[in-house]
Amino acid sequence: MNIQIGYALSSEEHRPQDLVRFAKRAEDAGFNFAVISDHYHPWINRQGQSPFVWNVIGGISQLTQRLSVGTGVTCPILRIHPAIVAQAAATAAMMMEGRFFLGLGTGENLNEHILGLHWPPVDIRQEMLAEALKVLRLLWRGGMSSYHGKYYTVEDAQIFSLPEQPPPIMIAAASSRAAEFAGSVGDGLISTVPSDEFVKKFRVSDRGAEKPCFGQMTVCWARTADEARHVAHEWWPVAAIPGRLMSQLATPADFESAAQLVSEDALEGKVITGPDPEKYLSQIESYREAGFDHVYIHQIGPDQDGFFRFCERDLLPKLH
Repeated sequence: MNIQIGYALSSEEHRPQDLVRFAKRAEDAGFNFAVISDHYHPWINRQGQSPFVWNVIGGISQLTQRLSVGTGVTCPILRIHPAIVAQAAATAAMMMEGRFFLGLGTGENLNEHILGLHWPPVDIRQEMLAEALKVLRLLWRGGMSSYHGKYYTVEDAQIFSLPEQPPPIMIAAASSRAAEFAGSVGDGLISTVPSDEFVKKFRVSDRGAEKPCFGQMTVCWARTADEARHVAHEWWPVAAIPGRLMSQLATPADFESAAQLVSEDALEGKVITGPDPEKYLSQIESYREAGFDHVYIHQIGPDQDGFFRFCERDLLPKLH
């Protein structure tokens, strides 16, 4: 299986102008695609950033020529109405001329609570996401449209700036049930777990048989393993916080409280650390063996330029 290698643009850690620069750097280094996170808050205050993703994508569209870019992931159920996401994604797809995909998920309380709306349980959020997808695809057909559903209403709306083809929609999944849901409604799968069970559930029907599967791996390259472990613990202790808490905690302060229970040793197995390319290659191979055909790498911390040099010298040539 041919693996496409991508780069994660971490909106929680970097200023918008740096994210645009990193996207160009990723393209020049030989990455095939990039995935950019869509947050209102960072996970913890140390990360310190959270620019509006659609502005950043506009900047990336003007500085890159080949790199495909997708959101990883946008939640279209509370903070932003699906009709607005439909317009934003259509504009991004026009500006990137076939290089944009829309990653969607059921979100986290961290970003979605800000309007004071009730944070529903996951089964309701999946219902809302399924209905949001109906709104997106309705508006992408063109023409004047109205929709009156259980969760969303659209009255006499038309997106006038539409790409020739609507962007593909990738659905995030962190459980077998969610992966099966993704296969039934999405054009691809996004997951942070190299699980063949997830891929099998996603491909449970013919509708998912040929769709792409994107896997995210979190790493911290540094000159030494000790430095990498320290940086990972300082910037991304949330890697060891259980999944249910990740979707339920409401503020960066809440995550910082939970992170106090996370040691550097607790990140072992959650984050690939250090300068040894074989550790990175082994993790990529685990995704390939599980059935993923796209893997994108999230480098923790401020030393993105060092990571790019490592990829150009020690990692990407071995993959190619």
